[in-house]
Amino acid sequence: MARVKYRFNAHTLSYDKIVISFKTKLKRFLALFSTTLVSSVLIAFGILQFYESPRMRILHKENERLLTQYGLLYKDLQTVEKVLDEIEQRDNNLYRVVFESDPIPSTVRRAGFGGVNKYSKLESLDNSDLVIRTAEKLDILSKQAYIQAKSYDEVLNMALNKEKLVSSMPAIMPISNKSLKSTASGWGYRFHPIYKIKQFHYGMDFTAPIGTNVYATGDGVVKDVQSIGGGYGRWILIDHGFDYETLYAHLSGFNIKVGEQVKRGQVIGYVGSSGTSTGPHLHYEVHKNGEPVNPQYYYFKDLNAQEYEKMVSISSNIGQTFD
Repeated sequence: MARVKYRFNAHTLSYDKIVISFKTKLKRFLALFSTTLVSSVLIAFGILQFYESPRMRILHKENERLLTQYGLLYKDLQTVEKVLDEIEQRDNNLYRVVFESDPIPSTVRRAGFGGVNKYSKLESLDNSDLVIRTAEKLDILSKQAYIQAKSYDEVLNMALNKEKLVSSMPAIMPISNKSLKSTASGWGYRFHPIYKIKQFHYGMDFTAPIGTNVYATGDGVVKDVQSIGGGYGRWILIDHGFDYETLYAHLSGFNIKVGEQVKRGQVIGYVGSSGTSTGPHLHYEVHKNGEPVNPQYYYFKDLNAQEYEKMVSISSNIGQTFD
């Protein structure tokens, strides 16, 4: 039973009973409730700020462990990147050199990572920089590994075709020239014998009597034969595969036809002086990837080291060509 409260009335010199209305009781209750609620919220906020719950402690430890693992993973990826870079260098500068293949450009190995930001969903995470750098590094290494795997497939295929490559390379001189006396003029700027101007000579000239045998310098297929070839006169073009072609010009005659398979050392034509020529000789060119290259680099089946140096010395003399 609630206690009844009284208040002394100085005018009547008696005690009057205190009666509290419902509205007043409600106001007091709401004020007390509001104060209690605000106090509770403030206390709870303070506890959460300065004291971790068991669940929060577990989550923080889990977060720290994940960050540590991401850091270690990123370091491991950096190690993998160094190893992969070394493999790429070995692939470009050793394997592909051995098999006469062009290196894979870095623009191809590292292509495909521009444009749309594929990591935007990770930007809202805590420590997003580390997570994004790790994800990006992993994507780059995956692409590099894929390109390298495809490269090794190509190298394996080239290794299986190595015997054919060796047979197809233009590796001998196009006429019999063991004494090197037939070597006339080589690669580089020379004075044209007719026009009397300095021009670049994209091949080598070999002097020999008309009718001297001309040999295919590597296995291949006759790609073209011309009886009236302008400045080259009569000439032959052989496709050796593996991006090699050889050209034999100023001939007096042919011993083959277009489409014919030829072997290294096979007689394909005869020395002459057709076209723009000042005397009997053979003009010989080697093409790699559609571009002329210095033929003197390809006589390794014919010459030893001393003979090679002598041939280079003779062909390098400044003078004029025969065509």
